[in-house]
Amino acid sequence: MHFTLYAFAAVLLGALLAMQPLINAVLAGAVGSPAVATTISIFVAFLGALLLLAVMGVGTGLSRTTLAAVPWWAYLAGFIGTLFVGGAIVIAPVTGALVFFVCIVAGQLAGATLADHLGAFGLEVRPVSALRLAGLALVLVGAVMVQKG
Repeated sequence: MHFTLYAFAAVLLGALLAMQPLINAVLAGAVGSPAVATTISIFVAFLGALLLLAVMGVGTGLSRTTLAAVPWWAYLAGFIGTLFVGGAIVIAPVTGALVFFVCIVAGQLAGATLADHLGAFGLEVRPVSALRLAGLALVLVGAVMVQKG
C-alpha cells in the first residue's frame, strides 16, 4: 500500500479513536460503572482481535515457544490499552473530547521524544534537539489555549 493510503488510514483511525472515550462514557452511564464499561469495551476488543485472527490467520506467532520468548514487559502494552480506555471513560467527559486528546497527544509526543532520545525498544537513537523541544512546547501551549478557548 502506498504511504499516502497508510497516512489516510491513520487519520481515519484517529477520528475513530476520538469517538471511543465518548461512546465508552455513554456505556459507563448505561451500566453505572466506568470499571464495568472498561471491561465490556476491552472484552469487545478481544472479540474483535479473535475475528481478526480468524480472517487473517494466526501465522507463526502463536506458540508456547514464541510467547515464552517475548520479554515479560512487552505484555504490558495490553494493560496500557486498558488504562487508556478506563482513564478516558472518566477523564474525557470532564475535559471534553478536544482537550482530552490534545493532552493525550502532548503526552504521546513527550513519551515518543524520550523513547527516541534513549533509543528505547530497539529504536534508532534520535537525540532531543532544541527544535524538537520547541515543537513539544507548542503542543503544550496549544493544549492550554484549547482548554481556555
